[in-house]
Amino acid sequence: QVQLVESGGGLVQTGGSLRLSCAASGRTISSYAMGWFRQAPGKEREFVASINWNGVNTYYADSVKGRFAISKDNAKNTVYLQMNSLKPEDTAVYYCAADSEKFGGWLSYSRIGSWGQGTQVTVSP
Repeated sequence: QVQLVESGGGLVQTGGSLRLSCAASGRTISSYAMGWFRQAPGKEREFVASINWNGVNTYYADSVKGRFAISKDNAKNTVYLQMNSLKPEDTAVYYCAADSEKFGGWLSYSRIGSWGQGTQVTVSP
């Protein structure tokens, strides 16, 4: 099973940018879809973005489309989430997730095999 460690969270002003990283160990991610989810206080965890196993296709929640970009670097076994034009409503704990099966497309909840511990992103007004 893959272990995931997120980093890059922090405090940023509205309109600012952050890049989250998710370093994987214990298994290569080159054949697996990966994704990012987030959970704000008092709310359920929600899908943010995912990337298919070969990195060709990306998927985004409507709320972040055009502002966020997901990518994966198989050589570094790392997934990234570039977040631009941040808004206060983006404030949440962001979690990295890995598919449990190879050669997946969009990463749905039912396919997630591993979660990271989360990294806090806070966007001030």
